[in-house]
Amino acid sequence: MKLRTGDPWMSAIDYSRSLHGLSINLLVASIEPAVRFGTEVIGAEAVYSDPDFAVMVYAGQEWMLHADHTYEAHPHAMRTHDAGARGAGLEIRIHGRSPDEAARAATALGCEILTPPADKAHGMRETYILDPDGYTWVVDEYIGPSGK
Repeated sequence: MKLRTGDPWMSAIDYSRSLHGLSINLLVASIEPAVRFGTEVIGAEAVYSDPDFAVMVYAGQEWMLHADHTYEAHPHAMRTHDAGARGAGLEIRIHGRSPDEAARAATALGCEILTPPADKAHGMRETYILDPDGYTWVVDEYIGPSGK
């Protein structure tokens, strides 16, 4: 089922042709909160968004969002709904974004902070955040071996 009215920013054929290498597609309950999380918490750009589908980009890396209703006839949909937490065991890592800024933005959106921003022995400052759909995002920035 599609909720979009009108034409997308490019045809599905043209978009498919543009994809190369590794691609990430996150199934989400609703596009709007997922896009808002991406733009406000991650600092990503929404290249395109409609009620069914969105394309996000951060630091030149692109990912897709598909609303659950677009997969309702697909066998993968049942696995998603039966699995419990979406993306359990998966960390989506965003490098080069302030974890402190991301945590503040996530808190303002009512998202759960799994671990607050902290300096790590491996030279990163990082925070773990759950998005509105339960995916785990790790936002980090390099601070060096002895911290800032």
